[in-house]
Amino acid sequence: MISAFCSQFGFIHWLQGHLLPCPFKYLTGIDCPGCGFQRSVMALIQGDFQKSFILYPPAIPLILFFLYGIADRLFKLDNEKAVIKKTVFMINGSFVLISYFLKMWHLYGHAAY
Repeated sequence: MISAFCSQFGFIHWLQGHLLPCPFKYLTGIDCPGCGFQRSVMALIQGDFQKSFILYPPAIPLILFFLYGIADRLFKLDNEKAVIKKTVFMINGSFVLISYFLKMWHLYGHAAY
C-alpha cells in the first residue's frame, strides 16, 4: 500500500535521487555503522524485505524500536525506569555493532594477509 502510494507520485524515484551522503565515509573512505540504512529503508518502502536485509540488516529492528519509542511516548507502555526501552536499545545496539563488525571483516578482514 505504501509502495503503491509512493510510486504513484514518483516519490520513490525522487527519494532515491536525494539520499543524504555519509560524512564519515566522505572523510575517511570507510563505511560507518549506519551506512546502508537509507537504501535499506527505500527497499522496505518498495516492499523488498530481502533486499532491505541484505543492504542493512539492523534496519527493521531499528525502525521497530523507533516505532516502539513513539508508542511508549504516547501510551506510556514502559515503567518509569524504562527497562524495556533500555533492553531493546542494548539489543539493537549490539545488532548494529555485530553487523558492522561482520561487514568490515568481510570487506577488510582478508586484506591483512
